[in-house]
Amino acid sequence: MHLVERKYDEAAFAALTAAGVKPLFARLLAARGIGVENLETYLAPAFRDLVPGDGLPGIREAAATILDALAAGRRIAVFGDYDCDGVCATAIMTRALRSVAAGLRHGKGDARQIVPFVPLRLGEGYGLGDASLARLFREAPDVSLLVTVDNGITASPQIESLNARGVEVVVTDHHLPGAELPPAKVVVNPKVAAPEALSELCGAAVAYFLANAIVRLARSRCNDETIARGIGAPLFILAGLATVTDIMPLNLQNRILVAEALRRFHHWAPVGLRELYSRAARNAGELGVRDFGFALGPRINAAGRLASGMEAFDLLMCSEEERERARALAMRVDIYNTQRRVVEQRMCDAAMALVVPGASAQVIAFSSADKENVHPGVGGVVASRVLDRLENPVPVCVLVDGKGSLRAPAPYNVRAALDAASTHLAAYGGHALAAGVTVKPGEIEAFRAAFADACAAQRSSMSLAEIGTKTIDFELKPGDLTLAFAEEISRLEPFGEGNPEPLFVLRSLVFSKNGVRTLGHTGAHLQFTFQQHVVPRAVWWGKGGEIERLRAESNLPHDIVFSVGISDYGGRHVELVIYDIFVSPES
Repeated sequence: MHLVERKYDEAAFAALTAAGVKPLFARLLAARGIGVENLETYLAPAFRDLVPGDGLPGIREAAATILDALAAGRRIAVFGDYDCDGVCATAIMTRALRSVAAGLRHGKGDARQIVPFVPLRLGEGYGLGDASLARLFREAPDVSLLVTVDNGITASPQIESLNARGVEVVVTDHHLPGAELPPAKVVVNPKVAAPEALSELCGAAVAYFLANAIVRLARSRCNDETIARGIGAPLFILAGLATVTDIMPLNLQNRILVAEALRRFHHWAPVGLRELYSRAARNAGELGVRDFGFALGPRINAAGRLASGMEAFDLLMCSEEERERARALAMRVDIYNTQRRVVEQRMCDAAMALVVPGASAQVIAFSSADKENVHPGVGGVVASRVLDRLENPVPVCVLVDGKGSLRAPAPYNVRAALDAASTHLAAYGGHALAAGVTVKPGEIEAFRAAFADACAAQRSSMSLAEIGTKTIDFELKPGDLTLAFAEEISRLEPFGEGNPEPLFVLRSLVFSKNGVRTLGHTGAHLQFTFQQHVVPRAVWWGKGGEIERLRAESNLPHDIVFSVGISDYGGRHVELVIYDIFVSPES
């Protein structure tokens, strides 16, 4: 592995140290674009610093259109998606519209006026598909306004059809638009136009800002500040959760959304989400990004992957008075997640057996005939797992009966690669590093070749520094690893996309006697102690299978790449979390 130190602004570093910030911490800050001028707001992200969503183009017109429909008693569909972002966005908009409708009618609102709708992953697929719309109008034929959340930006044919039917459409989305915008009455999408502070919102965050705009407009029109009082708190938590699970950059407004959602979860989160958190077997203390990304998000996603996203939606919609129902739904959603893990492991093992060494892209195709071991809803997760295991990471596509998901390492752009292979596709869409695809019948081999060629062309234009390297912050000495330094690092949280957790390297460490041991009742993890006793204990999650290799090399000095954590087990102390470990080159 080739390690590259993260660049930092030397002028900002000098100003920070002159202001009294310790050098190691100042370098971390300067590398993240933080200077003296924005130090306080960065280290203490607060709700008061959230930029008003009025800066999103189209949001005022969208709020007026929706409020007019509410006041006129028209039936409104909220059309979402089956992943965590889409389910949270659907819950945000549905909660807000029902609350405003009740306020307009002095508490006598009809919940049936608002029709939440989440497509079925199997059979209907993502977005405003024809099959989904047909089911929607079978269930609610009198819908006259359709509001999309987390989808719709590329659904021009369907929106034209809705317009011809007399249905108004408001599109709220955050995915990349096509060559032309859809013919909706209003489009609200930060990828179309938005100020920088609001340019990287997820679908649920767009829905959150629009919901607030609708509430403000309703209060202004009615001169009544009590309309939808208190509605914003649970919506804010859902927006923060979705921001993490949809892997949005955790800077600018997203940093505030996530930090405040984590801080206020136990007080503001919908009861169903709190019940799901308790099912995830986490402690009741302060939450971290991992709780959103690895405990709650996957459980909500699992319902949409294996059954219906509406079950997760129903969980998020439970009121405080429905705690028992929330508890039962949380148990059901948790069971889906357990089932997802089993299928995921089987598919991942089978996918690794189909990996072609040296290929420019991995296109792994399954058939649903093997129903016990394959599920189309798990393709994206399996693609991520395969990507993590590849010695030379390249884009990975996992298909089941021609439909599937893609994941890619930076700096690839799989959306551009799919454009190049589009003649073999019935449908596709997504982001630079993650996308969904439907291959035309009989064209998987042609798609495999075209997609691989497009990825190879991208790789040929990458610099050597972009391939096979890992960016770290800088090298540390054993004596740097103090509790005070670890606590400073924790002030940079929440970590995630756009705000990576600091990574460091220690060189030429020697294991102590019996210094490599398994951790956990199944031996799935490793723990290390070193002859340099000032170096804290280190853990390597999920790498129990490496123990024999490391024990065989135990007489050699090793370099470790790691992040710095704090453990409260047995007293508060520093703990290293290993990213990679390898024999020191000079040995």
